[in-house]
Amino acid sequence: MPSVVKINVLTVPAEQREVLEKRFASRAGTVDSSDGFEWFELLRPVEGTEQYLVYTRWRDEESFQAWMEGPMKAAHQHGGEGGERPKPAASGSTLWSFEVVQQAAPKQG
Repeated sequence: MPSVVKINVLTVPAEQREVLEKRFASRAGTVDSSDGFEWFELLRPVEGTEQYLVYTRWRDEESFQAWMEGPMKAAHQHGGEGGERPKPAASGSTLWSFEVVQQAAPKQG
């Protein structure tokens, strides 16, 4: 069964970029121990777009859904200082889903 890739496309205004990156850094490691998790990357736009890509790869759709319903939901529900939920850094979000049909890694010497 092929792995599944989820790409969350976040529209982030320039003045919110640092906020977004700091929030991801503060949660580093929260997805790593999830069952079925294979890979994560936060991709910062270089030119011509305000869209960050949050790339995750999972063993299967069920693993992704279990993470969404458990650890991910919990991470987004806790409040900041004083119990207030911080304002989202992104002004928009779209989730793309893919199956891995081909992949390659560097050849080992």
